[in-house]
Amino acid sequence: MGFVILLLLTFTTVPLSSSDPNDEACLTQLSQTLKDPLNNLQNWTKSTFANPCSGFTSYLPGATCNNGRIYKLSLTNLSLQGSISPFLSNCTNLQSLDLSSNSISGPIPQDLQYLVNLAVLNLSSNRLEGEIPQQLALCAYLNVIDLHDNLLTGQIPQELGLLARLSAFDVSSNKLSGPIPASLGNRSGNLPRFNATSFGGNKDLYGYPLPPMKSKGLSVLAIVGIGLGSGLASLVISFTGVCIWLKITEEKMAAAEEGKIGQFMPDY
Repeated sequence: MGFVILLLLTFTTVPLSSSDPNDEACLTQLSQTLKDPLNNLQNWTKSTFANPCSGFTSYLPGATCNNGRIYKLSLTNLSLQGSISPFLSNCTNLQSLDLSSNSISGPIPQDLQYLVNLAVLNLSSNRLEGEIPQQLALCAYLNVIDLHDNLLTGQIPQELGLLARLSAFDVSSNKLSGPIPASLGNRSGNLPRFNATSFGGNKDLYGYPLPPMKSKGLSVLAIVGIGLGSGLASLVISFTGVCIWLKITEEKMAAAEEGKIGQFMPDY
């Protein structure tokens, strides 16, 4: 009988789900690098980070839990500032990360490569800078990469074309340059293809499926204009030269006539 009572007491003192130290480190660091001027994340406190989930129940706004682990973060349109912590990679069970429509700046951390279960990455409509990490290609389950409307520079990593599950890709309205990798712009087989809207709004980006770049040479109208301008200038110079020549010739003739009259005048 005593053994049964002891067994019951043991089960009642053990929590149904315990917090994961990796999730706690992930959430703690993310809260420190993000700035929340409108206090939308007021419940994101250290005590909550220690136990953010209870089974499928989340105690954090914007977080979704699965079996006691954070598997989705959706902090969209909250006027968040600051940067993305590289320690976000500690949320190793994360499958969806959506920080879109904020004012987050800084680079995209290369450490996101350790989110091996990540399927959705949406960092669009922020102020992110720097290059797109080629290490994202190590997130083999990525279905969605949406980075449009940022300040990203450099070239699109061709390694991203190796993501066989990638079905949505948008890097439009950035400052990207160079050629569009054929592995993304001209995918073959049964892989989903991306049209020009996925790449538009990058002035120095070129290649299929974008239309050919306009020639940086002089346009036909400019050439015609220069030709007309040069012709007009030549005409003015020529006309001026003729006028000067006529004036000199007229003066010489007048001088010659004066000489002739002087020969017939008597001396006094």
